[in-house]
Amino acid sequence: MDAAAEEHGGVLSRGLLRGLGVDRDAVAREVSGRRWAVAGEHTVALHRGPLPVEALRWRALWETGPRVAVLDGVSSLVSAGLTGFDEPVVHVSVTRNSRCPDVDGVHPHRVRRLDGERHPAATMPRTRTDVATIRAAGWAVSDRQAALVVAMSVQQRLVTGPRLLHAVASVRIRGRRPFVRQVVRDVAAGAQSLGELDFARMCRAHGLPEPSRQVVRRGRHGRVYLDVRWDEARLVVEIDGSGHRAGLALSSDNLRQNAVTLEGDRVLRFDLLALRLHEREVMAQVRRGLFP
Repeated sequence: MDAAAEEHGGVLSRGLLRGLGVDRDAVAREVSGRRWAVAGEHTVALHRGPLPVEALRWRALWETGPRVAVLDGVSSLVSAGLTGFDEPVVHVSVTRNSRCPDVDGVHPHRVRRLDGERHPAATMPRTRTDVATIRAAGWAVSDRQAALVVAMSVQQRLVTGPRLLHAVASVRIRGRRPFVRQVVRDVAAGAQSLGELDFARMCRAHGLPEPSRQVVRRGRHGRVYLDVRWDEARLVVEIDGSGHRAGLALSSDNLRQNAVTLEGDRVLRFDLLALRLHEREVMAQVRRGLFP
């Protein structure tokens, strides 16, 4: 029993307990003796402490619908390994005709399921990462959060751009579908940071030609990847996230920029904060670089 509980973050469903020979009366005795705790109608914690994240996910599945619910959206992505994205509730999806109770800390979504959406190998029931990414973007609280989750999923190599292109054509989302489709196209074209996605949007909004993205150049020490470049104008724009200021990244960036400049290109450099707060000034400088 302890091994089974450990596999589920310290909790078991009443169905699993029955399969292990523990009936309702035995559960009641353990709870009365303050050795176990009830965590819902279907969930029992084999301890009295707070529930870890894994236990909360199993609880969400069992309480919402043990036969129909799967982790979806951000919760499915986090279960698949997404890091750096916090979500206060567990997102699960159920089929449209399912009845599911209100459960604290759980956000159920009724969706039209397609064949093969469920991940075939995951121990914890969840959707495939491409499906989960599209739904996470559709359920996000803002366009910025939607773009962020798409960019992070590709950047952390949980899913590829081509897989997202296929998924966004079939997975239904409401309200933000045109925006999500555009973000997916940007990511599939090579914009793998939120800064590059913002920059592509800004170029379109300000009537500037879209640049090539993630351009590969041969440098003295191997390949050099440029964020964006306009070939005819020989203008390069580098967009720095927080990682560009960590460790030896700044030195590497400076050397890369110097090498590009010495080969005849002009380089404009912006950090994400500039894109957030000074969009008009950023784009004015880019325009001057393109049309001196």
